[in-house]
Amino acid sequence: MNEKEVAEIRRRFRPEKSNIAYIRGCYVNDKREIVSEFRQSFALTPQEESEKLLAILKRTLSGTLGKNLIDIDFTTRQVVDSEEHSLLMELRNSSLNNEEAAQALFQRIVQSLSIEGHYVILLAYDTYDVPYRSKDGEQQEDASSEVYSYFLCSICPVKMTKPALSYYVNENMFHNRKEDWIVAAPEIGFLFPAFEDRSTNIYSALYYTRDIAENHQEFVDAVFHCEVPMPAAEQKETFESILGETLAEDCSYDVVQSVHNQLSGMIEEHKANKEVEPLVLSKTAVKRVLESCGVPEERTATFDEKYDTVFGADTELRPRNIINSKQFEVCTPDVTIRVNPERSDLLETRVIDGKKYILIRAEEGVEVNGVQIHIS
Repeated sequence: MNEKEVAEIRRRFRPEKSNIAYIRGCYVNDKREIVSEFRQSFALTPQEESEKLLAILKRTLSGTLGKNLIDIDFTTRQVVDSEEHSLLMELRNSSLNNEEAAQALFQRIVQSLSIEGHYVILLAYDTYDVPYRSKDGEQQEDASSEVYSYFLCSICPVKMTKPALSYYVNENMFHNRKEDWIVAAPEIGFLFPAFEDRSTNIYSALYYTRDIAENHQEFVDAVFHCEVPMPAAEQKETFESILGETLAEDCSYDVVQSVHNQLSGMIEEHKANKEVEPLVLSKTAVKRVLESCGVPEERTATFDEKYDTVFGADTELRPRNIINSKQFEVCTPDVTIRVNPERSDLLETRVIDGKKYILIRAEEGVEVNGVQIHIS
């Protein structure tokens, strides 16, 4: 799914837009035991509470594509004959009313998921009468191309609040607020089936993880029986490690700065062109970036081998996953320097009298602990 498609489904989670009739799920304690199940009608839920429930569900479609939101692709064999896909289809086709299928999904999640503390599993089913969109992009609300039916699964930690002193306006009095359990934002979840090309795609699901350093592979194995990409945070660390190891003494400040600037430029250009599909780079494209930054051929050959070993020769990387285009950071064991990425030219490295230095050009506006100083 692309950003526009995700945004279109996110807009469904409003009281005036949604066709969600009820929400069902279960409460799981810290011993991985289902202690209660629930099925709550939205029609009988006060508006304020229903809005909060929809807001929680909507968070399962938040974050960045490729980092928090990851495409899950099923093989043809899975779609034709597999327990995991059949279970998801049964839940969707029954509007979450198949009790046996719901229990099977709950058990798969509980037995595979390792998160601390208590949590709730929320399931919501919706039908979306997809408005027809003409070639010029104009949307016609009174014309429909198809009905997209899907369900969303959100797994939310339940956390204990801290006791505090509260002021009650109606009583004009202070009272202790007792500890209580609250439902937090989703930790993980998924949308099935996917909404691609503004249409139903039963060959795909959209998987959500709040923590970009953790993809919960055991959960994915149990529910989808598919591989997921390396977590985004790990992709960044791995790319940086390969770059440093393979370039060795050729890994200078200028080279790293140039790589960062080129990848940032690609991200900005992609955004400026309002490209619908996410920006990805093949191994060959990454090598071209290194070559244009002056990296010797023998170093790029070594990078090629390392890339194949760690990522896989055919793996495409998203630039947003391997650099932070809004941050440029230089670190030593004792000092961290953060620079506006557009002004990384203010830094340079030098060897003076045999000692290594990082130099920062500072013309004016220099402050130390909030005090403006003069350099002479």
